[in-house]
Amino acid sequence: MPSPPVPPPAALPVERLRPHSLPELFIAFTLLALQGFGGVLAVVQRVLVEQKRWMTDAEFIEDWAVAQVLPGLNVVNLAVMLGDRYFGLRGSIVAVAGLIVCPLALLMVLAMAYARFAGHPSVAGTLRGMGAVAAGLITATGLKLLPALRTHPLGVPVCAVFTLACFAAMALWRLPLGWVVLALGLPVCFLTWRKLG
Repeated sequence: MPSPPVPPPAALPVERLRPHSLPELFIAFTLLALQGFGGVLAVVQRVLVEQKRWMTDAEFIEDWAVAQVLPGLNVVNLAVMLGDRYFGLRGSIVAVAGLIVCPLALLMVLAMAYARFAGHPSVAGTLRGMGAVAAGLITATGLKLLPALRTHPLGVPVCAVFTLACFAAMALWRLPLGWVVLALGLPVCFLTWRKLG
C-alpha cells in the first residue's frame, strides 16, 4: 500500500543574524552610508533586513518609526539603536562613526569639485536626476514594507487612513513635519497602545 504524500514543510521564519564584531558593524554602516545618495531609507532597509538580516521587517518598521520622531538624522538614530542592541555604547559609537567618517571625507572632496564646476549645466542636470532616483527608491521601499502592515494591531484599513492623511498633510498641504507627527503620530501611538493594552 503506498504511503500518503508528505505535505511540504511550512515556511520557516527567517533567522535573525547579528554582527560578530565592531569592525564588521563599522564596515557595514560605512558601506551603507556610501550608497545613500539622495536618502538612505531604501538602502538601510535592503542592507539591514534583506542582506545582513540583523533586523526583521517588523523590527525595522518599529525602530525606523522611533528614529523618525527622535531629534537628529533618522539613519543616525537607527545606527545608535542597532549598535547599542548588539554591543552597547561602544556599538553605538562605532555604528555612527561608520556612517560619518568616510562619507565626510568624500563630501569634502565633492564640495571642492562642486565649487569649481557648479555653473556647468551638466552638473545641475545630474543633481536633478539624482532627486528623481531618490524619490523612486523611497517609493519602492515603502511599497516593499507595505505587507508588514497586515500584522499591525490597528489593522490595514486604519493604517491606510493614517497613511493617506500623512501623505496629504506632507505632500499636498505642505505642513511641517513636527505638526504632522503630533497630529497623526500621537493618535496612532495612543490607539495602538489601547489596542495592545
